[in-house]
Amino acid sequence: MQNGFTVRPNLNLAAACLALFLGGCASDPVPVSEPILSGEQMLSESQGIANLGDRWKKGKQMVDRGNILVREGQNKIDEGNRLIAEGEKVKLESEESYKSIKK
Repeated sequence: MQNGFTVRPNLNLAAACLALFLGGCASDPVPVSEPILSGEQMLSESQGIANLGDRWKKGKQMVDRGNILVREGQNKIDEGNRLIAEGEKVKLESEESYKSIKK
């Protein structure tokens, strides 16, 4: 026994749903409104950002000064090593001269 009920796809309805779905995906997103800041809040935030900027500047100055000290220190180390090498050479020459005089 068959009942007379059959399901036929309604192509017009399916096409309309598909068009609405694709149209919704392709449209621009709804902009989210930003909360309005009060003057006090803007001032507080800008002071916080200014403090961060000042702190960064101080850190940069410390790094720059440290690099200068390291460079100066390396120059002193190089000069010290040069003096040691020259002094060792003078000592060795003096000892050799002393030995040749004693013979």
